[in-house]
Amino acid sequence: MTRTLPARSEVPVDLTWDLSTVYANEEDWEADFQRCAQYPDRLAAYKGRLNRSGRILLEFIKLNEECGQLLSKVYVYAHLRSDEDTSNSHYKALVDRCMGLSSKISAATAFYTPEVLAIKPERLEKFIASVPGLELYRHDFDELARKRAHVRSAEVEQVLALSSEVGAGPSKIFGQFDNADIKLPNVTDDEGQSVQLTHGNWTRMLDSKNREVRKGAYEAMFGWFGSWRNTLSATYAAQVTLDIFRTRVRGYASCLERALSGINVPVSVYDNLIATVHANLPTLNRYLELRKRVLGVDELQWYDLYVPLVDGVESNISYADAKETVLAALAPLGNEYVSILREGFNNRWVDVVENKGKRSGAYSSGTWGTNPFILMNWQDNLDSMFTLAHEAGHSMHSWYSKHTQPYTYSGYTLFVAEIASTTNEQLLAHYLLQRTTDPRMRLYIINKMMESIRTTLIRQTLFAEFEREAHARAEAGIPLTPDVLCDIHRGLNEKYYGGVCKIDSLIGIEWARIPHFYRPFYVYQYATGISAACSLARQILAEGQPAVDRYINNFLKAGSSDYSIEIMKRAGVDLSTPAPIQAAFDAFAEYVRLFEEEYARL
Repeated sequence: MTRTLPARSEVPVDLTWDLSTVYANEEDWEADFQRCAQYPDRLAAYKGRLNRSGRILLEFIKLNEECGQLLSKVYVYAHLRSDEDTSNSHYKALVDRCMGLSSKISAATAFYTPEVLAIKPERLEKFIASVPGLELYRHDFDELARKRAHVRSAEVEQVLALSSEVGAGPSKIFGQFDNADIKLPNVTDDEGQSVQLTHGNWTRMLDSKNREVRKGAYEAMFGWFGSWRNTLSATYAAQVTLDIFRTRVRGYASCLERALSGINVPVSVYDNLIATVHANLPTLNRYLELRKRVLGVDELQWYDLYVPLVDGVESNISYADAKETVLAALAPLGNEYVSILREGFNNRWVDVVENKGKRSGAYSSGTWGTNPFILMNWQDNLDSMFTLAHEAGHSMHSWYSKHTQPYTYSGYTLFVAEIASTTNEQLLAHYLLQRTTDPRMRLYIINKMMESIRTTLIRQTLFAEFEREAHARAEAGIPLTPDVLCDIHRGLNEKYYGGVCKIDSLIGIEWARIPHFYRPFYVYQYATGISAACSLARQILAEGQPAVDRYINNFLKAGSSDYSIEIMKRAGVDLSTPAPIQAAFDAFAEYVRLFEEEYARL
């Protein structure tokens, strides 16, 4: 028999998120959308007037914030509904309407940055001193001044804003392909049954103790993506071309510089990450040799990298049990943190199970004035429990920042976006290790932590290096053909894993199934994030309340009220140096040593 996923209508309500807290019904959504559609003309009426007085400048900022809050709310509702079933064209149309309106609003407000930058600094200071309320936006004004050399005329800025909807094309095409149109082959599972391979059960297949199941899933997944290599390479190449266009229009030296400049992160942070990982590849090889030895294989294959190294450990974890375990593990963060998260679990922040057409993977999403919502595709295993802890970290970061900061600083940059989530994973691992003396379970958890560092620090750095190389070649005029992209990716796998693992030609296509590549130069932040998280978790567990106070007050509550690197320094981690990356590798080496010692005693 072939197992099939339930339709959305068949999923129990208590396992779905409660979007009625955003809009009670679609009529209310439509009313707000129509209200929002009135803002472009209202905002455009301020064009050419911002230099006249601080009062007018503040009026525009407040109106623009009002618009932004409403637009974000209607968009969040539409995209969450669409992700419930990406084959549902009705909700996709709502998302498209939001994107179209967003483009109009961006075009209508494109004059803002050039006009503010045209105000002489001494005049702007007078505005701030004389108009109550403008001081709040000083950091925003400083951010604009920092980007002065890359801001174009009002007319060019308007054209760039109008192009944003077109610019979303490659990402939207890939998203529809990867979530709605994808029809992966059937494979044989551990029970010998034919099941359709999905993004949701892919990780379970790679966890299988049956090597033939792992191999079958690997060949089916990458073989299927390989059959679409021309379409997918054209889609990704279009994304890179768009990145280059935006980079050259703005006058940056490279796409990487433009991406990092937006959050005031020097390119040296990116380069230091890659260099530090390269320097520590011998530690990775030691782990891979350990994996090869424990699995008892003559030749380590890519599909052998994820299966747990310990047999006979029960990892069938229900969602209900996982929630309680996560809450207990996060107790070091204090009663307030835990009680807020428990309330979120009880009030359906989480959309739990996989259904037909549901967006793959997991994320946390929300906006000003809404709950943070978590999308899961739950599998009854340890990985899903760690994913729940991870997404809960995102949600709590958002909750604290939005309940502490004013709207303008209530978000946070991508550079720090993965730190709170990964800190939660570190705390969960510590909690689990402290509460078992069973040698096999301990080995299982240690293995999980080794894999967390390998997949989050090392694998994501490999992806970061792929992005850097692909963009560099395109910037040099080299077409990003399927062969070029596959050769880059296969070559990087040879560099990172080839010392121990056999690298076949099939692995070259892996780049084609990575959705984050349509958010350029995002993935490196997973690597810097886990490095910061390792340090923060150690501080929290070792120091107690002083470290918790730094973490919550100086980081979770900070939003974007300062530059991200400065926020992290106050929280206790300096990401402008390679030290946190090296410290994460030191932790990785310690886990490898601990596993070797405990495994030898079995």
